[in-house]
Amino acid sequence: MDWISGIQKSLDYIENHITEELNYEAIAKEAACSNFYFQRIFSILCGISIGEYIRCRRLTLAGNELCKTNKKVIDIAFEYGYESPESFSRAFLKFHGVTPSEAKKDGSKLKSFSPLSVQIILRGGSIMDYKIVDKPAFTVLEKVEHHSVDDSQNKNSIPDFWTRSHKDGTVKTLLELADDKTYIFGICYNTPKDNKYFEYSIAAVYTNRKIIPKGFRINEIPARTWAVFETTGAMPNAIQDLFHKILSEFFPTSAYQPTYEMDIEAYTAGNMSSPCYKSEIWIPVIKTK
Repeated sequence: MDWISGIQKSLDYIENHITEELNYEAIAKEAACSNFYFQRIFSILCGISIGEYIRCRRLTLAGNELCKTNKKVIDIAFEYGYESPESFSRAFLKFHGVTPSEAKKDGSKLKSFSPLSVQIILRGGSIMDYKIVDKPAFTVLEKVEHHSVDDSQNKNSIPDFWTRSHKDGTVKTLLELADDKTYIFGICYNTPKDNKYFEYSIAAVYTNRKIIPKGFRINEIPARTWAVFETTGAMPNAIQDLFHKILSEFFPTSAYQPTYEMDIEAYTAGNMSSPCYKSEIWIPVIKTK
């Protein structure tokens, strides 16, 4: 399945089951990827979490029904997944700016959040520097933390992890022990725990399996074909912007698709807040065409 049709199938699935209890695993299955990666891709591309998208669509449709039908507020509340009229009223007021009862009156102003659809839009041409590289397996020394699958909860947690790792000596230790000091990695693993948390590590290439500092672990990155993308700019905006371009511009039109195993942020030495700072994103891929 190609990148575009997979994402569109998941969006269609949400719309067709909007009044049902939506299972994120089932939504992701429509896009032929894991729950974790679908949520991550969705958040990067759309700027909101999948949970927020579903909530906005349900409240939009609920508003339409209140205006156009004689259904009771309690019935519409239950139809769109709210456990009580009170919780529905609070969410409705926050979204629309009026209560459900007020929405039934003529002339009430409501908000509308339209369903998303996947399109390739021609914009000003942008250049993306990338290369396809076959890399043998390599070993890393890493410090790992678990972060929420819900991107709305982890937007700041990974940058905070980096800040703490610079302050507590984690990055210094990795640089001192690294066999290859070219990069310090940020590795995002597709290994969600109970579909709620995923592993993110700060790591460096390391082959000495006998010496493992306290709080670190050894892990092997398998041999893969990688799409390697380069960017220049201050962190974290430059790397976040590059992710968005990769997902919205490269994969929809390229002959490759990600394997959904992991992705690696490769950071070079230097001032990460400088507009001249250079970094890379590595994504394992397979050829589709």
